[in-house]
Amino acid sequence: MKSILFKKIKESLISVFPVAALVLFLSMTPLVNLTPQEIFVFLASAFFLIVGISLFNLGADLAMTPMGEHIGAGLTKTKSLTILLTVCFAMGLLITVAEPDLSVLAAQVKGLIDETALIVTVGVGVGFFLVISVLKILFSKQLSSILLFFYMALFAILSLVILKGNLDFLGLAFDSGGVTTGPITVPFIMALGVGIATTLGGKNVGENSFGLIAMCSIGPILAVTLFGVSIDGDIPYTMPDYSISSQLAALSKTILSVMEEVAIALGLIVVFFIILQWVFLKLPHKKLGQIAIGILYTFSGLVMFLTAVTVGFMPVGYKLGCELAASNPPILVIIGFVLGMLVVLAEPAVHVLNKQVEEITERGVSKRAMMIALSCGVGVSICLSMIRIIFDFSVLYYLIPGYLLSLGLSFFVPGLYTAIAFDSGGVASGPLTSSFILPFAVGACYMLQGEARIMADAFGIVAMVAMTPLITIQLLGFQAVVRKKVRENIAMRQILTADDQQIIHFM
Repeated sequence: MKSILFKKIKESLISVFPVAALVLFLSMTPLVNLTPQEIFVFLASAFFLIVGISLFNLGADLAMTPMGEHIGAGLTKTKSLTILLTVCFAMGLLITVAEPDLSVLAAQVKGLIDETALIVTVGVGVGFFLVISVLKILFSKQLSSILLFFYMALFAILSLVILKGNLDFLGLAFDSGGVTTGPITVPFIMALGVGIATTLGGKNVGENSFGLIAMCSIGPILAVTLFGVSIDGDIPYTMPDYSISSQLAALSKTILSVMEEVAIALGLIVVFFIILQWVFLKLPHKKLGQIAIGILYTFSGLVMFLTAVTVGFMPVGYKLGCELAASNPPILVIIGFVLGMLVVLAEPAVHVLNKQVEEITERGVSKRAMMIALSCGVGVSICLSMIRIIFDFSVLYYLIPGYLLSLGLSFFVPGLYTAIAFDSGGVASGPLTSSFILPFAVGACYMLQGEARIMADAFGIVAMVAMTPLITIQLLGFQAVVRKKVRENIAMRQILTADDQQIIHFM
């Protein structure tokens, strides 16, 4: 166990170090002025971030992934569609309501709309689309067609929001889809899909194992957009306090709050698992002991991770955005690209996804290729978002063409790549995006456009992070298809050439 933990710590160090190094480098330039206290708190947070990610990844391997797989397989073996769909809806709703990522986003729009109403609305959206995802696996429907249908429905509903004039609400709606698939839901829901697809078997097991995260990302966008249609008039926004001093003053309160959120999130999963274990699964005690240890690792890791990003990364991200925008706005575009590439390395759920992709594709898609595609995609998304903040225009100018392009690509690449790509979009927009990149955008927007434009210009950046991997990873799949055809053509020409030479020889 120790050797595995040390390996996880090494991986986490490699992930977090580039982000910390960039922040320290910027603090030594005239562009950013961080106080000694801010630097110390940030470095301490980076240390706990490394330990937290390591423990979380170990816990995901020992508990979250096996639990999801066993539940998916066990429910499928009951051959009761009603039980399967009911449990999936309840799991999607309750796990999402307790998802820490969603709480981070909701805390940053407190006063804008009721926090509880937003969280429950998102939870219902996830639960409903998790049911649709399971039906898609059971009836072997094509993911690209389902995605096209629901995104077209989404764009139709968006027109109602535009007609009502609530354009500022759109960024929050799309961001809700990105933060929903966080560090708890991703390993569990992905493993649930693997368990169901593997139990059913068939020729599309690999493709059916993915796509649940993609579907569960649509639900919140649709639900929150419909919620926005019901709101009349202007939407006020109150910016939260991002200062280091206020975070340190409330440190004990923050730790207790994070512990409560994570305990509720994991508790809901554990309760479901215990009920299903008693009724359907009947796993051996040794396996249950391993899962229990994994849950403790997951709990400890998430508490450290979320406390670190709240106390150290969120305030520093906000100050970086403010000071870079004040000193040299064009530099935001370059720094945004670099930050996007580096931050995705530190997202815990990204490593879970990359490992599962490599296993399901039998190394056809390596972890390295996935990470490069994700890093480039997220880097481009932050870069484009900084341009949007500087020139003050709607996020729809990016999202509509971007989703149309990604949906169009889905008809030209293998279904497996489409499923992986749309899952990657939800996974890439994890805790660091909502607690570091979003405050960075809020700070930049506050300095350049004022507080009144934060809802319109800063929010939507999580949605951009969730969208660009859809394109980059499908382009990776398109490249693989082209290479395969080229190899087949070369092989065919060699066969034909060999046949011609034999004919000439006999003549």
